[in-house]
Amino acid sequence: MMGTPVNYHQGCPVCGRSLEICVVLLGRRVYCQHCGGGFVAADPSMRSSVQAAMPSPLHSVVEDLLHRATTLIEQAEGESLESDSLLSSYDT
Repeated sequence: MMGTPVNYHQGCPVCGRSLEICVVLLGRRVYCQHCGGGFVAADPSMRSSVQAAMPSPLHSVVEDLLHRATTLIEQAEGESLESDSLLSSYDT
């Protein structure tokens, strides 16, 4: 048997209507069912602490991509150095 979901009320920053939002959506992007405006579900009393504790999703994605790119570049440079040393050994 599943429990009853716990909801809270938050105003849509686009149209101003009060929306009932499930607490499991806190910190996630939600959309107003009236105007379609998107915003992050957050209890106004917790907004500053939630935003400070959570890095922006885009920042996290960018950091991950930069890390992966750096790793791939380092691997490619290492392979290039290995192939250069193999080629120079065949030249002699």
